[in-house]
Amino acid sequence: MTTTESSTPAAPPALIERRGNVMLITLNRPAARNAVNAEMCIQVGDALEMAENDPEVRVVVLTGAGDKAFCAGADLKAMTRGEKVIPEGREKWGLAGYVSHAISKPTIAAVNGPALGGGTELVLASDLVVAADTAIFGLPEVKRGLIAGAGGAFRLAAKLPPTVAMELLLTGDSITAQRALDLHLINRVVPAEQVLDTALELAQVIAANAPLAVQAHKRIALAQSHNGDRPGEQDGWDMTSAELPAIAFSVDAKEGPLAFAEKRQPVWQGK
Repeated sequence: MTTTESSTPAAPPALIERRGNVMLITLNRPAARNAVNAEMCIQVGDALEMAENDPEVRVVVLTGAGDKAFCAGADLKAMTRGEKVIPEGREKWGLAGYVSHAISKPTIAAVNGPALGGGTELVLASDLVVAADTAIFGLPEVKRGLIAGAGGAFRLAAKLPPTVAMELLLTGDSITAQRALDLHLINRVVPAEQVLDTALELAQVIAANAPLAVQAHKRIALAQSHNGDRPGEQDGWDMTSAELPAIAFSVDAKEGPLAFAEKRQPVWQGK
């Protein structure tokens, strides 16, 4: 299921669909490259809660509408207007209501295009990843005066060789889908037109298994408690939270998104 860039402003920012025992969530802001806003956070977060509490849902697949991007991360233009990307009361679930919203059901990211910044953080928060051969991954926050505050910094470092993760974090550069596959950051690379079908096929294979056993394996592998806590990630979240205020309220953090919105090079002041 995709939506073209002719979507009206009234179109919901996330579409929720059931495919048998699979819940399909589609980020639905293609004109904004599926950038995350507050309403998207609410709709995706609520969908995950529905999936968690519905025994008939055994797998969740997350994808993006259109063919321009999986997700461009937080909506920087909305941020420059002073809008909150994560609404009050939903902070615990993180960006898009997803990145720190741990559920017992397996999650698969069907990456239909570029997944930069928060898009990569959505990927890192997913259990499995099927990517289009046109997809790219990266955390370019340092190019915007920001930090990867949605789990990206510590999750990327946990999943990649230290030297590779450090280079990507410090340069803000991106990698191709094939490079991500070679580094075991993702599971499969397929032609763009096959991404969603491949992810749904993988989801159906998982959904055919005994659900309680599948969920137990996920909890054991991720050291995740029954209530969704992941003690192994707590230090990463604590350090991210400690660093965020100084960066978020810096002069450079205002300059980065503004320069992006104005399509110019940022002028850093280091303060």
